[in-house]
Amino acid sequence: MNAHAVLFEGPKNIKLSPLDIADMVDGDIKIEVAYSGISTGTERLLWDGSMPPFPGMGYPLVPGYETVGRVVKNHSQHAFKEGEFVFVPGAYSFKNVHNLFGGSGSQLVVPAKRVVRVADEHAKNATLLALAATVYHSVSKGGAINPAQPPDLIVGHGIMGRLLARMTVAAGMQPPTVWEINPARATGAQGYIVMDPREDTKKDYKAIYDVSGDSSLLNQLIGHLAPGGEVVLAGFYTQDLSFTFASAFMKEPQIRVSAQWKKCDLDAVCELMNTGRLSFDGLITHDSAPAQAQTAYETAFCDPHCLKMILDWSN
Repeated sequence: MNAHAVLFEGPKNIKLSPLDIADMVDGDIKIEVAYSGISTGTERLLWDGSMPPFPGMGYPLVPGYETVGRVVKNHSQHAFKEGEFVFVPGAYSFKNVHNLFGGSGSQLVVPAKRVVRVADEHAKNATLLALAATVYHSVSKGGAINPAQPPDLIVGHGIMGRLLARMTVAAGMQPPTVWEINPARATGAQGYIVMDPREDTKKDYKAIYDVSGDSSLLNQLIGHLAPGGEVVLAGFYTQDLSFTFASAFMKEPQIRVSAQWKKCDLDAVCELMNTGRLSFDGLITHDSAPAQAQTAYETAFCDPHCLKMILDWSN
């Protein structure tokens, strides 16, 4: 079998390429892909060549861990029916290339235990589930969200910042403040405030969540903390982070790194989506045919008006 997939042959060298697919074994399902998302975090680093070394990293590489498609074959004991939509958080489907993420292809073969079922009406928005699970994990730490310590300042009003702010409001917590320096991304708040950090004089935030990925901000964030407050690093940082000890000594901050989401986080945000408690509306701003992948990736990473770019494989 073969399928078409987005292939990174090197930094800023992307094409749509026919690739051989691994044979199905017991426990696998085959997916006909409808949509796949472009990550402005990890995939940007692959695109510009700044991704730190990881096991399985290298070129040529098939990116993508935000895929939704229909089941076309089921060789597993899981009760997936032909034609059902499922969310696929990455795959190892393609031969003779690196499959560090592996979800941006027209067809995928994946273990059934990795996917989750999604309703037809949520199929396109379900490409956002990995991002939603990532921000949920930053608050839940792999368990349930603790309403006693919600984020009261979120740094960055991109898609992760918006999801985290919406999730905080949906959980019935105090609406957070969100910092954003780019006027193109300052609009679109739903039940919370977005402001330029240069206008914020508040110095007693209890929990600051940074989703900007800007490694230069740590001193500034500590300066806006209440004594004993927490800074959560929920972005992805390619440069070393540092802080001035004397100012931190006065605040006694806690600094926490939030890493990869867990299955319980994915299940939680699926429930929030399916029950309508968490709205994904308006977060997908652009879509493209896979044949235009090079242009789509450039738009996703370089256009500040692009919150989320989706590749539409359905046609």
